[in-house]
Amino acid sequence: MKTRGLKKTKVNIVTLGCSKNLVDSEVLLTQLRGNGIDVIHESKKDDANIVVINTCGFIDNAKQESIDTILRYVDAKEEGLVEKVYVTGCLSQRYKDDLEKEIPQVDAWFGTRDLSRLLKQLNANYKHELVGERILTNPSHFAYLKISEGCDRPCSFCAIPLMRGGHISRPIEELVLEAKNLAKNGTKELLLIAQDSTYYGLDLYKKRNLAELLKHLSDVEGIEWIRLHYAFPTGFPTDALDVMAERSNICKYLDIPLQHGSSRMLKLMRRGTTREKTEQLLQTLREKVPGIAIRTTLIAGHPGETDEDFNEMMGFVERSRFDRLGVFSYSHEENTHSHSMEDNIPADIKQERVDAIMELQQGISFELNQAKIGRSFKTLIDRKEGRAFVGRTEFDSPEVDNEVIIESQENYLRIGDFTTVKIHSATEFDLTGKPSLLFV
Repeated sequence: MKTRGLKKTKVNIVTLGCSKNLVDSEVLLTQLRGNGIDVIHESKKDDANIVVINTCGFIDNAKQESIDTILRYVDAKEEGLVEKVYVTGCLSQRYKDDLEKEIPQVDAWFGTRDLSRLLKQLNANYKHELVGERILTNPSHFAYLKISEGCDRPCSFCAIPLMRGGHISRPIEELVLEAKNLAKNGTKELLLIAQDSTYYGLDLYKKRNLAELLKHLSDVEGIEWIRLHYAFPTGFPTDALDVMAERSNICKYLDIPLQHGSSRMLKLMRRGTTREKTEQLLQTLREKVPGIAIRTTLIAGHPGETDEDFNEMMGFVERSRFDRLGVFSYSHEENTHSHSMEDNIPADIKQERVDAIMELQQGISFELNQAKIGRSFKTLIDRKEGRAFVGRTEFDSPEVDNEVIIESQENYLRIGDFTTVKIHSATEFDLTGKPSLLFV
């Protein structure tokens, strides 16, 4: 076995899963650096003697990726390439007892709310003066801002409350401070995230207070775009739409996971709404915020989903004409209400239903994008890729939505700048155009 000589501690943080996990890793990174510890996020080299793996436990594929990553670093430990392997995050929170027995080579396991304990394990103290400070791991012109933690919803299929606990809102003052610090360091776009963003404030302010939060964040100097994600449809606070409509730096964009388009399935899923109420909400969104881009996610193959239920969802998607849509094949998760039902839809049928919805959505996306040809859009430049700059309009979130492609040979653009782009061609998922004006 290889052994390391005595050397200064270096920590490598590896992040799996969603943007909420990424924020947790960035907070850990910030705290460790504040303690004078050498730390890196997702090092390309095996040059750290301590590895912290921030896991995802959402659905089967994510769980498998987390386990594979743990095993990879356990093997590296056996080979003497690393000294300590620590595991945190959702998978660890949910399956800690089982994992400790199955993978005893891991040095310690931590849950989703064990930051102080993890820091102590790494010989660091939680520094309260760093609240509101965050070192970003993505390009600095955009940043995820987690406005709350946990979820109080009873959705039948979802294990997130088991992993993240109950809903806890962060105070407006703390979020504004963080937004100001991010803006000072060059962030122009805030992506608001939570398990359920429309529940924001009920615990702290005894009312849904998303509208008030949006107003305060909109006032932060230097923030040019604010984007709202993960809005639960039941009890939607429509006063937030009024703020979205009146504030120019709040994107006309909403990520609202609807999960199904059949009233019977929505009841089975414990979503607290019906297809008819959902369609009325979509109409309200479009009336109050003309031109709003709506992204949603759906689940195909939940226990009990009949051909009639699925066809009802297909009709719902066709009528709703979502700007962006993703669909998951149902995953049978332990300790959820749905797990008590028989997972009675074969995997191939689930996949056929996923494919059918995505084929329908591709046609809708193509038509909506074709209608953008000849129009100009304010575009944020995210990166340069080969011979092209890649950006996004206010109607697109990073990594999951459409991108704007701009040839780099004739145009000089800077990453993180805004420019106006006139669209000259479009596919189902991307726009191509030429810049006409740079925003300074």
